[in-house]
Amino acid sequence: MTLGLVGKKIGMSREFLESGTSVPVTVVRVEKGRVIDVYNKEKNGYSAIKLGFLKIKSSKLTSQMKGFFAKKNTEPKKVLKELSKRSDWHGIKHIFIWIVILVFSGYMAFLTWGTWWCVFWFLVYGNIYLFSDPIRHECGHRNAFKSRWLNEFFYYLTSFMFNYEPIRWRWSHFHHHTYTLHTKEHYDHEIQVTKPTDLLWLFIYHLPLGNLFFYKSNVAFHLETIKHALGIKTQVVKDCVPPKEYSKLGISARIFVLFWILIISSSIYFTTWLPVLYLLLPFIYGSTLIHSVHFVQHAGLANNVMDHRLTTRSVKLNPLLNFLCWNMEYHLEHHMFPMVPAYNLKKLHNAVKDQMPKPKNGFLDAYKEILPAIFKQAYDPNYRLEVKLPNI
Repeated sequence: MTLGLVGKKIGMSREFLESGTSVPVTVVRVEKGRVIDVYNKEKNGYSAIKLGFLKIKSSKLTSQMKGFFAKKNTEPKKVLKELSKRSDWHGIKHIFIWIVILVFSGYMAFLTWGTWWCVFWFLVYGNIYLFSDPIRHECGHRNAFKSRWLNEFFYYLTSFMFNYEPIRWRWSHFHHHTYTLHTKEHYDHEIQVTKPTDLLWLFIYHLPLGNLFFYKSNVAFHLETIKHALGIKTQVVKDCVPPKEYSKLGISARIFVLFWILIISSSIYFTTWLPVLYLLLPFIYGSTLIHSVHFVQHAGLANNVMDHRLTTRSVKLNPLLNFLCWNMEYHLEHHMFPMVPAYNLKKLHNAVKDQMPKPKNGFLDAYKEILPAIFKQAYDPNYRLEVKLPNI
């Protein structure tokens, strides 16, 4: 069972123990929380509850939010309003800056084409290109924008860039949030590091061209999408996608395959590698950084438990990488409250950090915990990394 506490810090004090020792304490005002809404898999695609905390005056609410709380027959709650609020501006600002960086690196790769410098710039471009994934992820949750059409437009665009067929992924990701790292009933199809650990695959996974050599890489998603385009129902579809979505899945997969054929054909027709280098091959040569980010989020942690604090970790990153990841350094907080937009995750972290394991301080700190665990799991798949939970 996961237990969380949301409150407002009102000051610092000291507690004197019977021994006379003075212990500094934080004074937090905690009000009763209330379940505002319940999401179920049949209607919403995933199971979750929406919670509200702290009172707010009705005069500070929009008419839409007033109607929402009236419909739910509950008094207005502040934290729900603050942390679940979506914004077109925040989403547009983030994606605009990312596009500027992507276009600049792609332009430099074009200018240096035919020289050794193009290798460097294509590596930069490829890694930036694959950070379309956090945008895809956030739009898949419909958190990036307030406007639904913006979420859907950028979700389908970035899904193509990252080679993830969008219908399949949205449903398998809802499943992943509900059954994180489950390997028995309700298998989590987004597990990256299986047990016993395949150490050779793990090493290749982190190399710039690693996806070219292993089936467990993103190459598998191309083959999977082709199967879906042909009407073949893979295991992940049977496990996660509702039958009513099968026709949309098939259409979406065929559109993806058609675009792949057009890009490859354009390279052949114009006798140049550039179309495939820019649009199809980044997942091969530019995956190092995004793979490292994905890897530290769950590697070495417990299987088949429902407490997200035991299956997911947050890792503090440098400002550039955190921007590219769109605040997914707070990945544990995201798993516990998936309806909170990325640009509000830091606020959420500050609200609940006393009930969470301490985030790792960068990749080095995370790998110091992960590597010994996965080496042990290579020989003992039942070994589980012990996570120190706060006393609540």
